Formats: sequence, C-alpha cells, structure tokens
Amino acid sequence: MISTSHHFVTVDMRGLKVALVSRAQAERVSVSAVVRRAVQRELGLVDASAEREASAPPSAPPVNLSIRLTVAEADQLAAGARRAGLSRGAFLAGLLAGVPSLSDGAGSRPDAIAALTASSAELATLTRNLHHLSALLRQGEVRAAQEYRRMLDTLGDDVRAHLGLASSVLADLRPARASGNRSRAPARP
Repeated sequence: MISTSHHFVTVDMRGLKVALVSRAQAERVSVSAVVRRAVQRELGLVDASAEREASAPPSAPPVNLSIRLTVAEADQLAAGARRAGLSRGAFLAGLLAGVPSLSDGAGSRPDAIAALTASSAELATLTRNLHHLSALLRQGEVRAAQEYRRMLDTLGDDVRAHLGLASSVLADLRPARASGNRSRAPARP
C-alpha cells in the first residue's frame, strides 16, 4: 500500500458535483475545502452559524487575472495557498488585503483554526459538565457534585483563555485594511 501524508476519500456526489464546484468557485476556495468544512459541520467539530458569517461570499464577482511569475514564485504561491487551505486566487487576494495569518511571519492559518476548533470543543465539554453538575445539585447529590469543584475553580481562566485565543485567531484572519482602500495599513510593532 502506498503511504501519503494526505488522507483521501472518494465520494460519489450523486449529482451534486456541479453545485459543489460552483460553491467552491463562489467562495474562492478549493472543492476539498468546501467538502472538509461540510464534514466538520456534520461531525459537530465547528459551529455552523459562526462559520456562515466567516465564509460569506465576496460582494463582487471574481475576474480572471493573468500574471507572470517565475517557476519558483509560482511554486511558492501554490505552496502558500495549500498551507492556508485556500485557492491560489483567494490566497493572493488575502495577501493583498494584508490578512496577517497568510504572511510568512505569522502562524499557520490551518493551525490557528485547528487550535480554535480544539478550544471550542473543550468549551463544549465544559458546558456539558456544567449541565451535569446542575443536575447533580438538583438531585441533592452533593458528594458527586464536589468532584466538579476543581473545574469550577478554573472556569473563569478557561473561558478567558478561549476568548483570548478566539479574538487572536479572528484578528489574524481579518484583513489589515478594508478592501479597496489604497492607503497603507499602519505598521505593526
């Protein structure tokens, strides 16, 4: 068996391919990115309502642009787009918009999103534990409820850490300046 670093799955789209490709083109991402997002939503790994806001389609229709690059530059563009999980066009547009998570000095976009997804999953577990604790207290199960004391002692810190991570990731995914604004963005210290 041939071993690769990717995990491939073949799926019979049963007539959905045209809609899938159209959606990917409208969002300026790869078909694989749309499929991965759908699978993540189905598995409950992401919050679908927050994702819809973040992946709103662009306001203007895309146009074709031809640019000349050296082979090395084209390879670098393709590699950067792959790392970010974006199409080359969306990656280039993000670079032009000054999205910090796409520049070389910033952390990896997929890593940042994975960290936020993991933190959100931990927060969901925390929510389930609070509901269970509440049920135990309603039933008068004080001894069993006391096992949650340690969790309650760190609850505020856990929530603040999640909110700090979320705000950091969202700031790194947001363009440094509004699209169409020709003035330079202020330099970051």
